Amino acid sequence: MQNLMQKNSLNRIIITSFVLLFTLTGLTSCGLLPEKSDETKTWSAARLYEEAKTDLNNGSYESAIKNLERLESRFPFGTYAQQAQMDIPYVYYKQGDQAQALAAIERFIKLHPNHENLDYIFYLRGLVNFNDQINFFQALAHQDMTERDPKAAREAFDAFKALAVRFPNSKYTPDALLRMKYLINTMAQYDLHVAKYYFRRGAYVAAANRAQAAIKEYPDAPAIEEALFVLYNSYDKMGLIELRDDANRVFIKNFPNSKFTHPVTDEKSWWQFW
Repeated sequence: MQNLMQKNSLNRIIITSFVLLFTLTGLTSCGLLPEKSDETKTWSAARLYEEAKTDLNNGSYESAIKNLERLESRFPFGTYAQQAQMDIPYVYYKQGDQAQALAAIERFIKLHPNHENLDYIFYLRGLVNFNDQINFFQALAHQDMTERDPKAAREAFDAFKALAVRFPNSKYTPDALLRMKYLINTMAQYDLHVAKYYFRRGAYVAAANRAQAAIKEYPDAPAIEEALFVLYNSYDKMGLIELRDDANRVFIKNFPNSKFTHPVTDEKSWWQFW
């Protein structure tokens, strides 16, 4: 009998504990119990911005973003709010979050289409994509080059071009032009890789088309010399003598001293360094 009473007492304690737990949970969710205090609640806009800058310099990107978002939320008007909106995409860029950085950039452009530092935002948009395409071309060494398309490189080029066209006198434009030149060379090199990939597998029509596209789209890129050579040999393999001779005339005229002077006689030696 005593054991039964002890058991019933234990059950009542357990039930009471559960009821109390659920009650406390409900009160907390309803905001009736005090939540953890936010030490930044009384901070000024200047204090929040300085803390965000300190976080950024220390590499504490999550904390920097939180403080910038607090600043924008609590002080939505004025220079500090605009500065926060301009810094948020940069912090995301440093964090490596391309999608969030680009979204924040587009938001800033929409909110401030005539901002005095809009050239910087255009430049940052190019940098975000440029950084992504650098990772892409590094990855090419570890995968089939036809598996991915250099979309980020094209988007970076378009972003830098928009900066150069709209803000030709911006202090960021000279660097953007240099990056555009680099991007042209790398995109031409990508197309050349793909053309050689097709040629190596006997897909001569595809090889010729890709080489021809590279020549047409990037006529001043260094890779065009070899692209013309691929085009010449693709036509030769298909028995298109007239097109082959036309390609050869263009090739000789533009690159009279090229190391790719003769037709392919040993495919293995031509491709072995790739």
